[in-house]
Amino acid sequence: MKQRMSSEFIYQLFALLIAVIVVHAVYVGAIRPSAEAQIEKEMALQAAGEDYVPERSFAVVIRDFEQEACFILLIWALAIMGYKARRAIHEQDLLGRRLLDIPEGTSVLPEDSREYSRSLEALPEAEQDYLLPRTLLSALQRFATTGSIQAVSDTIKESCEVESDRLDSELSMVRYIAWAIPSVGFIGTVRGIGDALGQAYKAVEGDISGVTVSLGVAFNSTFVALVLSIVIMFCLHQLQLSQERLVLDCQRYADKRLLRFLVAH
Repeated sequence: MKQRMSSEFIYQLFALLIAVIVVHAVYVGAIRPSAEAQIEKEMALQAAGEDYVPERSFAVVIRDFEQEACFILLIWALAIMGYKARRAIHEQDLLGRRLLDIPEGTSVLPEDSREYSRSLEALPEAEQDYLLPRTLLSALQRFATTGSIQAVSDTIKESCEVESDRLDSELSMVRYIAWAIPSVGFIGTVRGIGDALGQAYKAVEGDISGVTVSLGVAFNSTFVALVLSIVIMFCLHQLQLSQERLVLDCQRYADKRLLRFLVAH
């Protein structure tokens, strides 16, 4: 378990680093040059007094530093959720396998627990760390120790509840990112409004180009942040749904494939 947490931490660290490099490269190489060219063109037309309709291109909307930070956080959160979703899919695949080969009509006594545990202990080390093998193995060990079916049932329920709490706590970073993205957007709003107020004297003189650009920063950053937070929350709820379904399916599997065969002395 400790090794898995360490590898997951390293994965998250590299995911953040890659997200920063990729997003910044795209911004420097394509988005900001395109946005600045369009803004300069519109300001030239405005200075010449010509009639034109301002365009809200995608590059202009996302060109600022706050939007860049939001996209970095988005990609980082998606990478974290992708890692956890991949593990959940692998664990879900175990539910289709017959990890305990107990024929119908067989009665499993406490002294038989060791024999049925061997198939679980023979699994690859990575699969032994999954919820279903851990739950079944703990249940068999408890049955061998206590000989109580109620104790086995409590062990299964407790293992699933602990796993559910652990999965929920491991999503705290994603929840933090989902909170941080709108906050970054509001920072852009404050910055844009502050810049606009600082250029109010130019607007009084008739030059409103600086004010409009600053207000664009204010509203675009909030718009992008709120859209991205919606995307993250949707993905987060889908991941939570799959994890909750996994825990319930594991508990049902243990009841169907193990608990009903147990016979206490």
